[in-house]
Amino acid sequence: MASKRPAKYDILFEPIQVGPKVMKNRFHQSPHCIGAGSDKPGFQAAHRGVKAEGGWGAINTEYCSIHPESDDTHRVSARIWDEGDVRNLRAMTDEIHKHGALAGVEMWYGSSHAPCMETRCTPRGASQYASEFETLTYCHEMDHDDIRQVQQYYVDAALRSRDAGFDIVNVYGGHAYLPVQFLSPYHNKRTDSYGGSFENRARFWVETLEQVKNAVGNDCAVASRFAIDSLYGTAGVEVEVDGIKFIQLADDLVDIWDIKIGDIAEWGEDAGPSRFYRQGHQIPWQKFVKQHSKKAVLGVGRFTDAEKMAEVIRNGELDIISCARPSISDPFLPQKIEEGRIDDVRTCIGCNVCISRWEIGGPPMICTQNATAGEEYRRGWHPEKFEPAKSDDTILVVGAGPSGSEAARVLMERGYVVHLADSSEKIGGHINAVATLPGLGEWGYHRDYREVQLDKLVKRNRDSQLALGGQALSADDVLAYGADKVIIATGSFWNGDGTNSLTHDPIPGIDSARPDHATPEQILGGTKELGKKVTILNSDPYFMGPSLAELLAARGHEVTVIDGVGFGNYMHFTLEAPNMHRRLHELHVNVIGDTWVSKVEDGRIQTYNIWGDGSRREYRGPGVIPREENRTYEWHDYDSLVLVTGRSSHDGLFRELKARRDEFAKNDIKGVYVIGDAWAPKIMADATFDGHRIAREIEEANPQLPIAYKREASVWGAAYLPDGEFRQEWRV
Repeated sequence: MASKRPAKYDILFEPIQVGPKVMKNRFHQSPHCIGAGSDKPGFQAAHRGVKAEGGWGAINTEYCSIHPESDDTHRVSARIWDEGDVRNLRAMTDEIHKHGALAGVEMWYGSSHAPCMETRCTPRGASQYASEFETLTYCHEMDHDDIRQVQQYYVDAALRSRDAGFDIVNVYGGHAYLPVQFLSPYHNKRTDSYGGSFENRARFWVETLEQVKNAVGNDCAVASRFAIDSLYGTAGVEVEVDGIKFIQLADDLVDIWDIKIGDIAEWGEDAGPSRFYRQGHQIPWQKFVKQHSKKAVLGVGRFTDAEKMAEVIRNGELDIISCARPSISDPFLPQKIEEGRIDDVRTCIGCNVCISRWEIGGPPMICTQNATAGEEYRRGWHPEKFEPAKSDDTILVVGAGPSGSEAARVLMERGYVVHLADSSEKIGGHINAVATLPGLGEWGYHRDYREVQLDKLVKRNRDSQLALGGQALSADDVLAYGADKVIIATGSFWNGDGTNSLTHDPIPGIDSARPDHATPEQILGGTKELGKKVTILNSDPYFMGPSLAELLAARGHEVTVIDGVGFGNYMHFTLEAPNMHRRLHELHVNVIGDTWVSKVEDGRIQTYNIWGDGSRREYRGPGVIPREENRTYEWHDYDSLVLVTGRSSHDGLFRELKARRDEFAKNDIKGVYVIGDAWAPKIMADATFDGHRIAREIEEANPQLPIAYKREASVWGAAYLPDGEFRQEWRV
């Protein structure tokens, strides 16, 4: 499609020289983890390749280990250790080059932050200390022989990267990894020629850049990712002190500066969740680099808006816009800007669920907005292309939340006639309420994208319709509706009786029908007045409990949390936890952990310590628990009780329809299916995936169950590589 972009965005599409290479535009997909590494070359190539197709000028690997001493297992990194990795990563570079984009590799040596659980190697570092990020991980303090050897690892990795087809080699000095550890006095306690003064602390990094430049600089652009401010004050690197001095010192050794802030222990200060940070939040630090460098400068900051992207380049703050999460949410973001289709962009909501899946250690990476992320190879899904409908079936989708709206969107994209019915007047389901919680306004982009697309699709196919704001459909209504297939996406609800993950039972005395007991829906819907002294019962590990605690405390309530599962534990994976806990501390929220509830009476709640039943157990016969009686019971007073104890599927309609399946044939119904929270409560990304999947597979014999996906696996007895060539090249 020809360019229809406004002239103000032209600057984003100007080519830029980076060493011996030319980027075709200013869009750079920064290194980010997807769970593919080097062992799933199909996944790696397909995911990166679709971004090249979508218009990104340069696309990078995730952090790519240069040697077995830098092993991050249980997490999944790429590796460039040997010829097998070269061959596997070439699949990625070949796919990127098909679309005229550059391929970049982020060369990583993690030092003390590399736990080496698989390789069982010992990492080396500037000084010996326990990692502030990993558990029980120490590095070996380098002597000068060690320094020479590790620098050679970088050179060898750069040469292998060139052979794998990479155009840009990035010496990774961000997130408190080895080069910036040498520079930072927080990590570097040496007293030799590699410690003490700025010039000494900079020496390792400068020498490494020199050696990499000499090895591959004629063939590849040399970049260096630099955490220009560790946010530790004088204890670490500060942008206007050592940060700028290093830029001036090493400027002639790089072709591109890749600028970020923060460390690894709280790397949410870099990959800032939208709960706390807007797009471009790193510019106050990044903007100093252009004032002191003659080279191209790129920077991340979850840039989602073309206006902001063009602004920071016009202002001379950056030369290149680097994105990780926005490129996951919409791999075709550059092309859509180029074509003037801004309203078709799937805007990243900044929930960091993509990061959470990698942090847990489980591939593939997922995305709340883009259900095809991570599925490009194994399921063959493309974010912008859909197989045409294979039948004339009409489809009724009941429920317009994340799952139902996505199912309806994809079905309409495929050409099906779809009616999307919901008693609410707006699509979005529970997101309409969640987006009103403190800091979560951008989560509403999930709803907004589907609302815009569904409106367009309905106009394109007049037989489809959005049936919003009417009476909720009954089983009789569905049976008589006239649809060939029915998808139930009626969501879930918070338990009003205290049923929870610890006891799997209701809590005696709890009833959300009482005026002083409230579920999250009742609070966000404004149907319950709360007293001054609020107690939140929490056995859900994600965002609802902390968000309600912040909301109510900010409104002036005295908030106490009774928590039995780790308050906001999942938010450690989304990088929200540190600042969330700081915020609750600021608001004087009292969190009582390792505690649960035995019963509730008027105005008071009986709690117990969940570990109060003794460490010894013995067989005591039937009907007698094998531990001591818990004697830690205490009473606490409250004015209002908020129930964040667990969720249940709103599946009554589906179950009634299933019980009446003998009526399907006479009503010409071929099948009734259930998706999203109505099948089982889940995070929004998985509910969206459910809707997307069933829409892709609606013609299968039983769309309720996913079809098999393609697995990349080593099969016992088969060669590691297709022709059996595998040479071990560890230099230990």
